[in-house]
Amino acid sequence: MSEAPATLPAVDHQRVVFPEGLALDSGVMLAPMAVAYRTYGALNAARSNAILVCHALTGDQYLAETQPVTGKPGWWSSIVGPGKPIDTDRYFVICANVLGGCMGSTGPREEMTDANGRGLGRPWGIDFPAITIADMVRAQKKLVEYLGIERLLAVIGGSMGGMQALQWAALYPRSVFACAPIATAAHHSAQNIAFHEVGRAAVHADPDFCQGAYWKEGRIPAQGLSVARMVAHITYLSESALTRKFGRRLQGAKALTFLEDVFAVESYLRHQGSTFIRRFDANSYLTITRAMDYFDLAADHGGDLSSAFRGTPTRFLVASFSSDWLFPTAESRAVTRALNRAAARVSFIELESDKGHDAFLLDEPEFHAALGGFLSGSADAVGV
Repeated sequence: MSEAPATLPAVDHQRVVFPEGLALDSGVMLAPMAVAYRTYGALNAARSNAILVCHALTGDQYLAETQPVTGKPGWWSSIVGPGKPIDTDRYFVICANVLGGCMGSTGPREEMTDANGRGLGRPWGIDFPAITIADMVRAQKKLVEYLGIERLLAVIGGSMGGMQALQWAALYPRSVFACAPIATAAHHSAQNIAFHEVGRAAVHADPDFCQGAYWKEGRIPAQGLSVARMVAHITYLSESALTRKFGRRLQGAKALTFLEDVFAVESYLRHQGSTFIRRFDANSYLTITRAMDYFDLAADHGGDLSSAFRGTPTRFLVASFSSDWLFPTAESRAVTRALNRAAARVSFIELESDKGHDAFLLDEPEFHAALGGFLSGSADAVGV
């Protein structure tokens, strides 16, 4: 058995607990249910300036402040704040940890409850019920209602966050004035499901996984989770980005070897894997990747994606990046065409970038200007 790495640190997250719980798509009643969240800016008197930002697969609610586990800046600090495209002098910005996550919302790390909501004195672990993107959104809706907000000015998200944004517009069209799904799709492709399965297989194969009960031994399946992260991270980048950063640069190995890092890109991926295991729970990873895989908004509406948005009053900005091969532009165009068929008010933009899928998280001034303009125009329309 390998040396046990440190388990995730306990952090006192801001959160609200809903004792009545949430009925999941799986048929399970999850009660109580907690949603961890952060807010930025101030809610105006009319409660009309709220923007919900939905995070991606391994993101969290620490949008524009120091992440308490890693000590790094918030994942969208570059565009959320006073005077920035998501201007917290004008908007009240909400970001919640998704259901099934590991940063304070109810997930595999939380105490398991029975059918009557009674705590069982152990984490859910691998027994946490299957969840869907719609379950995540219903949990967010309860948070938004708890905050006294009837209609969101906008719902924004990239990647899995974009799936949530689309699901919000489909489930609660009267509660979403504007919606910006970014670098995403209306279903998870077979190729993407395949990549996820490789990651899950790596976690399952780790002897420290202990069939999902690693928490009993104070261990984590570090090797498997690290490999899962490395595989996923490759899909977040483009060939151009990898070549620009690393090319075929060697690390200075003294001889031909199979036993140590040789190429710079190998060290980079191993660093990504080793840092990931210090901030993410393996059972949460299994839960949330499955939620993405299940997502198919057209299938939920008789196979016709436009039916999900028929008669919608929501205005949309659909954005993609030219080098994103995880969620290629063709999938954003499919969403846009469905919105057109539904007679929705929609703008589409493909941003030229060689940064791959992660471009939505990086310095992309044209994207930032487009998103900021869309939000500002929406705010003007409702008098914010």
